[in-house]
Amino acid sequence: MENDNRKKTLADEFEKVQLLLAEKRTILSLLRTGIALLTLPLSVVSVLIATSHYYDSSKILYLLIPVLSISVILILLGGWIVAHAFRKYRALDLKVRHVKIGHEELKDLIT
Repeated sequence: MENDNRKKTLADEFEKVQLLLAEKRTILSLLRTGIALLTLPLSVVSVLIATSHYYDSSKILYLLIPVLSISVILILLGGWIVAHAFRKYRALDLKVRHVKIGHEELKDLIT
């Protein structure tokens, strides 16, 4: 009877770890999205700088201001998403460690 309870407890803990690892994968995809949001404005600004000798910036200022404003907003949004994803990732990592501490059998399965 006690062995059955131990197996059930281990199975429950393993399911918890699987759920936590699935959430970790979701956080990693959020991190990837944040990084993409950071790189997109940097690419646009790089193209604008590289092609700046083809136009006079004072004549197209009405186009540059919105593009640069959107770029700043995307950089801020991407930075916030990356910071949020890092915080969530660390919290999930701590939860997995707590589960591993309680069960010796899980230590070999989860790195």
